[in-house]
Amino acid sequence: MKGNLILLFTLGVLFSHSGCAAPSPGSSPASELVLVLGAQTNQQYQTIHNFGASDAWTTQFVGKNWPLEKRNAIADLLFTGDIKADGSPAGIALSAWRFNIGAGSAEQGAESDIRSEWRRAEGFLKTDGALDLSTQAGQRWFLRAARDRGVETLIGFVNSPPVSLTKNGIAHASGGKSANLSADNYPAYVEFLADVIAGLESRDGIELDYISPFNEPQWDWKDSKQEGSPWKNDEIAAVVRLLNRQLLAKQLTTRIEIPETAQIDYLYQTHNLPERGNQINAFFNVNSENYLGDLEKVAQKIVGHSYFTTWDLKKFIGKRQALAAKLQQFPGLEYWMTEYCLLEDNPEVKGHGRDLGIDPALYMARVIHADLTVAGAAAWQWWLGISPGNYKDGLVYIDDDRNDGNFYTSKMLWALGNYSRFIRPGMVRIGLSRSDQRPIEATLAQTMVSAYMDPATKKTVMVAVNYSHSDVPVQIDPVRGPATFNYYRTSDSEDLQYIGHLKSGTTHQLPPRSITTFVEL
Repeated sequence: MKGNLILLFTLGVLFSHSGCAAPSPGSSPASELVLVLGAQTNQQYQTIHNFGASDAWTTQFVGKNWPLEKRNAIADLLFTGDIKADGSPAGIALSAWRFNIGAGSAEQGAESDIRSEWRRAEGFLKTDGALDLSTQAGQRWFLRAARDRGVETLIGFVNSPPVSLTKNGIAHASGGKSANLSADNYPAYVEFLADVIAGLESRDGIELDYISPFNEPQWDWKDSKQEGSPWKNDEIAAVVRLLNRQLLAKQLTTRIEIPETAQIDYLYQTHNLPERGNQINAFFNVNSENYLGDLEKVAQKIVGHSYFTTWDLKKFIGKRQALAAKLQQFPGLEYWMTEYCLLEDNPEVKGHGRDLGIDPALYMARVIHADLTVAGAAAWQWWLGISPGNYKDGLVYIDDDRNDGNFYTSKMLWALGNYSRFIRPGMVRIGLSRSDQRPIEATLAQTMVSAYMDPATKKTVMVAVNYSHSDVPVQIDPVRGPATFNYYRTSDSEDLQYIGHLKSGTTHQLPPRSITTFVEL
């Protein structure tokens, strides 16, 4: 587009905020007032690096045991950028994939004290200290599938150090508030991580862009649900300094991302854990005893998870505003949101119960919208790419079968695709003005719109989430010259469906409870 975009919204949206009656379905557009929103290319915010998901833990079975045809079909849904004959995307073209470097609980079986075999993870480090890179074969299959389909960012992340190194010999903590790894084993842990990075490159041709050595260090990880370890800030700092030296010594290009904070409160305040909180300050304030920002291999980003911060809507926005304000004190430091699924139980969503429909997809889209536009996230990554469970945690769902079965797409898959397929790495989020001057929190139950620009072509992508139960007429009207857009929709009846061309100046209806992406040609 040669100029700014303008969206014209009807009185139905405006009155939904003011308490007045909306026009009847038969009202003519000429009789309606309009709400004008403009995408402002001169207001540029964060560069978007990726949208992604993780392989834990299902791919260990699907990628190894399931028929190749089904494996490829699932990989295509997650990774491909191909277009079907009708113009619709064949997959959501994730641009990041998170590879879980397991601790070895799967080899321990029931002795791991992790109840579900779906949540145990194989490990590369054997009990005799030898490294066996032939393990995690199913996960490595999907890692190669992601690379081969063009996924640009590959991340190795760790829930627990290898069981042969932990204090209690298993992959979750027995209690206490500190790492399930003694300081004596820090060198062995970082050597293991460096060897895995180098081994994946030599064996599979996989170069990990980032290594994340810790996961949700605020939790105590005393239960037997999955691998995990708590970490205090000083323990994280000690391990990262050693890992930085290892990566430099082995001349590996992989960078370190920290600290996979359990929920974003702990990024900007101590909350209820002074030794495990306020992690932006702990690791990137030059006056902190745990300062890591000057290490060559530490990525200039802070990494956190959006769990338990999405309700009510006042807290939802307030926490993200607080995070953004904290980040302003650290110029050049990015924020990546690297894990989320629907765990909360609130009036709009319940974490338990598989739901392939549009309601959880819209809830997800609202979190994406706020994380990008309020918190300023430069990356957004979902939790499970593939789930066998009865939770709202997957993009693709499968039968509870380790060897074969059916797989099912969810609306959450396609909702994420409204962003991931069209907002590609390197695009920049741009400003969006509203003629009603309503703040973001006043739009969260109605129509949320965000805009992005390709710096090379200056063309624009806009994502409109109609959370309401009413149609919203839209008109895209560039300030300078005509423009044409392809547009794609996820709704109760559409899976990121190509709808057609939309010329500027023509009116289009956003259906109720839908997500529509407009892509400038």
